[in-house]
Amino acid sequence: MARKARETALADAPELDEGMVQAGLQANDALVIAKQQQESRVRAVALQVGYQLPADCTDPDLIQRDIAINMRRSVEACLEVGRGLRVLKEACQHGQFMARLDVLGIEDRVARRFISAATKFSNRASTPVLEAAGSQTKLFELLVLDDDQIEELELTGQTGELHLDDIATMSVKELRAALRDAREQASAKDRLLSDKNAKIDELSTSASKRKPALSPTDERVGQFKAEIGAHFDLLDDNVARLYLLHGKILQEDEVWADNEEAERLILRQFATLYGDRIDRLAQQFAELQGHYEATLAGWRAELDGRVIDVADGVDATGQEA
Repeated sequence: MARKARETALADAPELDEGMVQAGLQANDALVIAKQQQESRVRAVALQVGYQLPADCTDPDLIQRDIAINMRRSVEACLEVGRGLRVLKEACQHGQFMARLDVLGIEDRVARRFISAATKFSNRASTPVLEAAGSQTKLFELLVLDDDQIEELELTGQTGELHLDDIATMSVKELRAALRDAREQASAKDRLLSDKNAKIDELSTSASKRKPALSPTDERVGQFKAEIGAHFDLLDDNVARLYLLHGKILQEDEVWADNEEAERLILRQFATLYGDRIDRLAQQFAELQGHYEATLAGWRAELDGRVIDVADGVDATGQEA
């Protein structure tokens, strides 16, 4: 009797909707892919800023706990806090980062300064600059220096009037004033360099605009060369227009008459006119080519500014003597 009741219950069970099952599987796959992509981004940011993920894990809870531990350590862990915050921001979903800052007791403004410090000094964790800073507050003050000034401090121990040895002994107020002076000196240097470059450009432009005075002969020669070029340019333009007219004659959609016989007669007239003028131009060009070969062609490879005699049998106008 119990077996029969069980069989009846199984028979009454609703059938699974394969479409819903498939949709659920696809949604689950999408979540897995999204999580994998976020994890890849988190690891990429951690690698970029040099942050060691706690237990090699991208879980925001573990990263937050690691930040809290670093905050309780000495000031040397300041950069690690900044790296952690940068990675935590990438690991959090939209809108969650601020909530985690509240848990950590970090204001948004301070968090940005931690992240800026980690970004600027991520490759300088053991440099004398950071050792001279000695405190989180001084490190934040040093953020106003640009990369070139920091590199100058590392290599020479000085940028402007700011000496590396003085950073450790200065108070925060004194350091802030010294950094302000260093920024002003750097700005003045940049302005001086910019003004110098502008003056060089101005002199270069002015020199390029000053052209040597042309002699009357040079001026006549230039004008005549321009006249020759202008006529050949006009010829090039007209040849291009003739190509367009030739194409228009061949266009099938161009209607010139009401019937086919009249159309053929008109097209024949076009072809005759076009051909006659082409023959005439060819003859003119042949004559011009012969005239050129008899007079100017021999000079083409020899012109070097000297006056060359016209070939025997031809006068200065190109006519046979």
